[in-house]
Amino acid sequence: MRLSRAVWLWVVVIAALVLVEVAQVAHLFNLGYGAILGDPLSFILALVLVTILALVGAVFVGITIAARALSRPGFSAFEEEMLKMRSEVHEIREELNARSREPPAPEKGERP
Repeated sequence: MRLSRAVWLWVVVIAALVLVEVAQVAHLFNLGYGAILGDPLSFILALVLVTILALVGAVFVGITIAARALSRPGFSAFEEEMLKMRSEVHEIREELNARSREPPAPEKGERP
């Protein structure tokens, strides 16, 4: 299975974010919270950036859910085939049960 460039881009972005998070937790670099809170412009910029990214993510999740819900309301071809096979198995089972309940038919020359 070949992954497209878009998938690789997202894998790289998520890997970079995980790497930054691990580095922050491991105290490999330290952002001064006093400096961030002391500069209101950077705080507002970070807040706006996070808000925009959250909205974009919510839109993508909404689009995905809507596409899933609205795409092809019926069964897929595989599911239809499985349902057909299930009904055939049910018919065969009923026929076998009916045959097992009937007494065997007399052969020619035999008296019933």
